[in-house]
Amino acid sequence: MDPRSEISDFLRSRRARVSPGDAGLPDDGRIRRVPGLRRDEVARLANMSVEYYTRLEQGRAGNPSPEVLEALAEALRLDPSEREHLQDLAGRRTAPRKRGPIAAQRVRPGLHLTLQSLESVPAFIIGRRMDVLATNRLARAVITDFDALPAKRRNLARWYLLDPEARERVVDWEVAARDSVAVLRFDAGRHPDDRQLADLVGELTLGCPEFSGWWNHHQVLRRTHGKKAYRHPVVGEIEFAYESLEFPDDPDQTLCVYNVEPASPSAEALRLLDSWTAPAAQRP
Repeated sequence: MDPRSEISDFLRSRRARVSPGDAGLPDDGRIRRVPGLRRDEVARLANMSVEYYTRLEQGRAGNPSPEVLEALAEALRLDPSEREHLQDLAGRRTAPRKRGPIAAQRVRPGLHLTLQSLESVPAFIIGRRMDVLATNRLARAVITDFDALPAKRRNLARWYLLDPEARERVVDWEVAARDSVAVLRFDAGRHPDDRQLADLVGELTLGCPEFSGWWNHHQVLRRTHGKKAYRHPVVGEIEFAYESLEFPDDPDQTLCVYNVEPASPSAEALRLLDSWTAPAAQRP
């Protein structure tokens, strides 16, 4: 992915989203031919020259300082994920970028043991580009059996966007699908030279009618926490509160845990699913 075009498209999309009123600017009476802020208004809000901001938006400003990026983030009202993405695109992250082929990810043994200890709730480990690296039994029962898929297809975004089962199983499918595209956008900023990510984007572009529009919106999302719901063919709908946990020594691996509210209908449905999918030796 071309870093110059990526930062250019991202900045243009962010300033188009902010109205002068949102930014506290008075109406100057000029006719607006495009939505959102003009370049000169962003420059004024960020306390920089129009010429310099124009070079930034065109990807011709070199490596802007942390102070410049912070001023831009404030002017464009970026959320935490967008701020981090802007740092990635501008090349200001502390971690060096990896060039050339990226080695296949392997789950650390200790982390895999942690996953196996989570028996009462769905849990799984996600890697770069939303590759599913490992799952527990309940995650395979609630979402899909990624272990039964060929290695290339063990990808959560690919399942959301290309597998017809996902549209039936995921409540609020469009929200989950859009979020997965935003996560891929975030990963693309972290790993601009990841050929496998570029191949995945191409596959999703061809296979999912909605993908191109969502990708071109330049929304970004870092996995943290939230809510998801699934329709299981045996026990019905289950609502989860999920937590995504990154690890300092490997920020490209995330442990995702799906919790349910105690004594809720979802907790009862998950208990039934646990009993139904338990190995014969563990059944009461």
